[in-house]
Amino acid sequence: MVCQTIKVGMECPFMMKKGCTFNGGACHQIIEKCQECGRIIDCQSGKYCMIYPDPASKWSTGNCPSATHIKKEIKETTQKVNPLKASKRSNRR
Repeated sequence: MVCQTIKVGMECPFMMKKGCTFNGGACHQIIEKCQECGRIIDCQSGKYCMIYPDPASKWSTGNCPSATHIKKEIKETTQKVNPLKASKRSNRR
């Protein structure tokens, strides 16, 4: 349904006929770690996340999975080669 509390006019999975069913009856504002994210909505009552109704809970276990301002480091793993098997492969050719 369309939100009638904070994000007026946006689709919200927590909005029901009785009102907002999220914890506390409304979405929570963003925290400091979210300041430069590209998924911020600027509403009349403050800044809110487009995806998560409680952004602080996403940062409690580490980085937010939807943060656009954080670069994820990809670990380069090199496959270990067994020298005995490598020598056998080279002898077959």
